[in-house]
Amino acid sequence: MGRSLFRKIVDYFVFSSLYLAICAVVMIWQTFRLLLGTTPPGRLLGFVFFATICSYNFHWYLTPRSAEPSYRVVWTHHHKTLHFVLYLTGLVGAGVYFLYLLPWFFALCFAGFLTFLYSAPKLPWPIFRRLQHIAIGKTIFLAFVWVYVTTVLPLIIEGAQWHPSYVLFTASRLFFIYALCIIFDYRDREDDRTQGIKSIITILDDKGIDRVFWASLILFFLTSFALSIYHFPAFYIFLLIIPGFILGGLYRESKRSTSDYLYYILLDGLVMFSGLLMLIFRI
Repeated sequence: MGRSLFRKIVDYFVFSSLYLAICAVVMIWQTFRLLLGTTPPGRLLGFVFFATICSYNFHWYLTPRSAEPSYRVVWTHHHKTLHFVLYLTGLVGAGVYFLYLLPWFFALCFAGFLTFLYSAPKLPWPIFRRLQHIAIGKTIFLAFVWVYVTTVLPLIIEGAQWHPSYVLFTASRLFFIYALCIIFDYRDREDDRTQGIKSIITILDDKGIDRVFWASLILFFLTSFALSIYHFPAFYIFLLIIPGFILGGLYRESKRSTSDYLYYILLDGLVMFSGLLMLIFRI
């Protein structure tokens, strides 16, 4: 009974995207701490938290039944009402915090536009369905959205003057998230092919996908190490690269496994793992 209840709590926490929203908040905190030496404003954290809830619940609400339904997909179709309620809750919450961030209207609208485009192909109208056939597609696009929201947008709102170290950190995060997205898209490639969604992952064979993954992960390590040029402490860089080693170690297993907990808890959690380590070590 206790184990069943615990699993239900975990399912609601993870599959409702509350977990992912916390990941985004931790990533923004890390951006401020590492690059600006300060803490992020609560209004930005609130906006991103609710916007993530809104975006991902909208996305899962529109997700059709899978050719090979996973536990997550089955859970989603049993909780459509919850996804819709959370979508509306996130929309209202993001809207409220948006009012406190009006001076950065265009930067926020750009983030919202990018986020909408990711889920737009799922809408049942021809103008949006055509987006499915754009080559390269969602893998690069999703990585870019996450990096813009958690790295570029905070720097814009803080009015920071761009520095080469900011570019390196942004590139490092982009390459890491892209490698992570490759794993998710590899698992979903049959569904994407069925729906006519084109991406690098649906076009390449397994060896080609492996090359892209390892190239992206190597670039992540190189850009992370390059931060030492701008006097980033070695301990910071060490914390930054730990998720890369974990991701590389899990790559083969993730290609074989269909465990939703592996994907939506462990792999998703890697985006905030170095930030959590910074919080734990209070640096």
